[in-house]
Amino acid sequence: MAVPEDRQPLIATLKKAAFHLKETGIPFCLAGSFAVYARGGESVDHDIDFLIKEEDADRVMTALSEVGFRCEVPPEGWLVKAWDQTDGGDLLIDFIFCPVQRPVTDATLTDTNVIAVNACHMPVLSATELMIHKVLTWSAHYCDFARGLPVARSLREQIDWPRVFRETAHSPYAHAFLFLIDRLGVMSLSEASALSAAV
Repeated sequence: MAVPEDRQPLIATLKKAAFHLKETGIPFCLAGSFAVYARGGESVDHDIDFLIKEEDADRVMTALSEVGFRCEVPPEGWLVKAWDQTDGGDLLIDFIFCPVQRPVTDATLTDTNVIAVNACHMPVLSATELMIHKVLTWSAHYCDFARGLPVARSLREQIDWPRVFRETAHSPYAHAFLFLIDRLGVMSLSEASALSAAV
């Protein structure tokens, strides 16, 4: 269901940025909580994330600066930021090129589907990669499974669980989460493990 843009100004900012990226031909895809929303899922965050390749970061900032966004290169080294300076204040978009230590590549940007987000068509990251990103954010310093449960439950049929198991096997926090959602009946951990091993 579409969100009225007067009630969710981030949607208008998201569409504005996507339009200008498409106009300039910069490869990108929608990620994060709005990608979950676009796929019909339940989102628990309220920010805008796009994935881009690192070599396109300067082009993104140039393109958006030319249409009124305020851009910045933060010290983290894996993203750039842009603020849409609207009447309601600065609305932030993160343009990420290395989420959870996984550099964005052409393969990442093809692991998408074109989906209408409030009537604006754009590439949206796959549910599988969204789930992988979510579980790989957890560490000894931050581990909030409550933020992953709505994504797993609402997108469960779209997620390739053997791939999630295989690509997050190095993380004990990911394994603990998969064990939890197995017990909750969201997915079958034994099936995911067996199918992953068969690849």
